[in-house]
Order: sequence, then structure tokens, then C-alpha cells
Amino acid sequence: MAEIVNHDGLLLGETPRALDDRYRLSLPGEVADMLTDENNICLLAKERPGCLSLWPKAVWQQKINDGIELVRSKIKTGRLEGRIADVQALGRLLSTRHREVTLAGRGRLVLPEGFREFLGVTPGDNVMVVGAAVCIELWNPAVWADAIGQQMPEFRQLFDGLTA
Repeated sequence: MAEIVNHDGLLLGETPRALDDRYRLSLPGEVADMLTDENNICLLAKERPGCLSLWPKAVWQQKINDGIELVRSKIKTGRLEGRIADVQALGRLLSTRHREVTLAGRGRLVLPEGFREFLGVTPGDNVMVVGAAVCIELWNPAVWADAIGQQMPEFRQLFDGLTA
């Protein structure tokens, strides 16, 4: 079984974890330490159907605050005139996309209602815990297999593009 490791600030690796009957998932201890603040809080976000992500709260909050401030300034200057439907869609997604979660002892995360349905898992299922460089992702194993299968042929081009 592979583990998640921190390579100089990049979270890499993958490991399967089982959900118990209360939708609890135990993350590797070092992963929990990388994600949580002094109160054991981090952010859980919906990424795409079958995938959730875990972020350090401060990192996620800064991203959201920066984005909200940019949208707010565009509204004030009229640059989003005629795009009210887009602004409403953004508001809906911001309202339902993320939630603070507390990691209990031994890095145990309870998947909240709404998030477990988005992930598409039931008690006893495995979840793939994947290092996605800047965050940790939780994947439905079938969705993970499809996603990685589609992305793997593009690996060399992506790697070369990011490292050039």
C-alpha cells in the first residue's frame, strides 16, 4: 500500500481507506498533521462528482476571499453587467461547495451528508486518498480509475510543460 508523503511542500501518493458504518474515514496521521490547524480543522470541498478535496483552512479561505473580492470589485465597476445568472451560479456553488470539518483522533474524518452522496460512497466502501500536490483528494475508486486512466496518456506533456 502506497502512502501519502510530503515532498518539499508537494503532497504525493495514494492509499485506499475504508469507510466505517458512520461514514468515518481514517487519514494517515502525517496527512492529518499537514492539513489541520491547531484546532484540528481543515476544509472539505466538492471538486467533481466522485471527488472531494481537503485543504488547510487558511489556504482555502485565502483563495475564496481573493476570488470573492475580485468578483465584488467587478460588480462595483459594472464589468459583470448582464452576467447576473453567472454571479448567482457562483453564489450557489460557494454556498454548497465547501465546509469546515474537524479531524478527530487518529486523523478521523466524518464525511458530512451531501458530501458523501457527492462522493458516491456507502459504509464499508473504500475511498482512494490521493496526494494532489497542493491538497489531498478523496476519490470514489471507480471514478479515480477512470480519471487517472484518462489523464495518464497526457502525463509526459503535462510534466514537461510544468517543468520547462
